[in-house]
Amino acid sequence: MSETLIDRYHTFDFVKRPVLAGELDISHRTILYMEDVSVSFDGFKALNNLSLYIDSGELRCLIGPNGAGKTTLMDVITGKTRPDSGLVYFGQTMNCLAMDEPSIAQAGICRKFQKPSVFEQLNVSENLELAMHVDKRVWTTLLASLNAAQQERIDEVMETIGLQDMRHQQAGVLSHGQKQWLEIGMLLMQEPKLMLVDEPVAGMTHQEVDRTAELLLSLRGKHSIIVVEHDMEFVRSIANQVTVLHEGAVLTEGSMDEVQNDPRVIQVYLGDATC
Repeated sequence: MSETLIDRYHTFDFVKRPVLAGELDISHRTILYMEDVSVSFDGFKALNNLSLYIDSGELRCLIGPNGAGKTTLMDVITGKTRPDSGLVYFGQTMNCLAMDEPSIAQAGICRKFQKPSVFEQLNVSENLELAMHVDKRVWTTLLASLNAAQQERIDEVMETIGLQDMRHQQAGVLSHGQKQWLEIGMLLMQEPKLMLVDEPVAGMTHQEVDRTAELLLSLRGKHSIIVVEHDMEFVRSIANQVTVLHEGAVLTEGSMDEVQNDPRVIQVYLGDATC
């Protein structure tokens, strides 16, 4: 008997499933612990004994000049970069430094990069369906059909991101802002506990910036969110707490007013009005 397609898919493990690290323990409210984390690249300290603590349901903004360590910090949280020293815990029990990237993602840490990455030939609904938090093994995906609860979840996320009237629209023809919202929706389909969002409003119109602020504020409390952004007016519109990075360490933290009036921040930004 000739080998069937299903035999071939059972023979090869095309997509390795991440190993879960156990239930997330946030009994102390803090969902992310980073303590004394240092990362060096060819002698340059990208992170220098950095400590950062994020509470469950918090929306935190990270700002800082170029080279301050913002991208490296997110790389460490997601497992892309391993620090030279320090501790990184997700909740009270999950040691991120003992987990690989897929396991960290499966545990509930999801990242959105600055440039939107959507499947442009698929429509909005199909993009969300592909991102759904389900078994992603190849054969299961090929045979899968949506049940009522899954379709309801897609509808719910489409309404959250404001694209419910564009469900059948090809992603490739969406505006830049709409693509950003779709990608945030794709993160939501993965049921994240912590979302890392990199420069979400870069290149947006004023109206899209306002809508993005509304979207992120609507997610606060349901998810913990870290936003890296250079647009200080946008930061002011969404953040209760702002962390300023400089030379790989936390320079200061506080409200936007406190941060903007801190002499150390003013010095770092050379009095730049954009800070």
